[in-house]
Amino acid sequence: MNSVNIAAFVLRIAVGGTMIAHGWNHAFGGGKLPGTARWFDSIGIRPGRVHALLATVTELGAGALLVVGLLTPLAAAGVVGTMVVAFVANHRTNGFFIFRPGEGYEYVLMITLVACAIGALGAGNWSADHAIGFNLAGWGGLAVAALAGGGGAALLLATSWRPHQLPVSNRQMSESDS
Repeated sequence: MNSVNIAAFVLRIAVGGTMIAHGWNHAFGGGKLPGTARWFDSIGIRPGRVHALLATVTELGAGALLVVGLLTPLAAAGVVGTMVVAFVANHRTNGFFIFRPGEGYEYVLMITLVACAIGALGAGNWSADHAIGFNLAGWGGLAVAALAGGGGAALLLATSWRPHQLPVSNRQMSESDS
C-alpha cells in the first residue's frame, strides 16, 4: 500500500507542478495574458482573452489542487480538459512527436493519460483528500477525470473553437488540384 501512496504523490507533484508552471507561463511569461490571448485567437479559440484567462486559472488551480491532493479527480479533470483542447485545437495534425514542426501531440497525450491515471489511482494517503476523508478512486475517479475533463473540452470546442479556413478562392484551387 505504501507503494501506491508513493506513486500517487509523485504523479500528483509531477503533473500538478507542470500545470502550475504552464499556467504561470501563460500569465507571466513571454507575452503574458495578452500574448496568450492573441495566440488563442490565432488557433481559433475565441474570444482569446476570455479563454486565455480561463485556461490560466484552470491550469494554476488544477495544478495546485493536485500538488496538495485536494479534490483530486476533479483537479485531474481540469488537466484533462485543458490538454484535450490543446490536442484538438493545436497538436493533433502535427504528428506524434513534440519536436515535429508545429509540435506533435505526444506531450499533451501523455499528460492527459497520466491525469486520467491519477483520477483512477486517487490522491493517496499523503494528501488533503485523505485528511478530510474524501476518497474517490478506481472507476469512479477515472470517470470524473475523463468524462468531466473530456466533456468540458468538448463543450468549449463546440462553442468557442472556430479554426481558420482557407479563403474560398484557395479552397476551390485546392479542391481542383486533388
